Amino acid sequence: GMIEFGLLLYNRQIITNASREGARAGIVLSTPRLTDAEIGSVVDAYCQDRLVTFGNAAGPSTSVSREDPASVFGTDLTVRVTYDYDFLVLTNLGFGPVELVAETVMRCE
Repeated sequence: GMIEFGLLLYNRQIITNASREGARAGIVLSTPRLTDAEIGSVVDAYCQDRLVTFGNAAGPSTSVSREDPASVFGTDLTVRVTYDYDFLVLTNLGFGPVELVAETVMRCE
């Protein structure tokens, strides 16, 4: 049980870092700005080799919201990453999946 809860906390940190990486990629001044799908790809790439999934095929889901659709200087970009963590052994004892959520808000450069 301690190992599984340790992995839960580890995955929570990975999700948090993935949302930061996605937000950072989205706010950096570039022409053109990254699309929501490209920001989601940054998050997926970060999580791909880092999440401990126990073979769960469903990866994290990413949603991006912008204060201004054009992402002009000084507006906020929000990246929200959710992931359903399934326990390996504790599922048999009634512990269901836990939804891990991380949200990062950064101001566009």
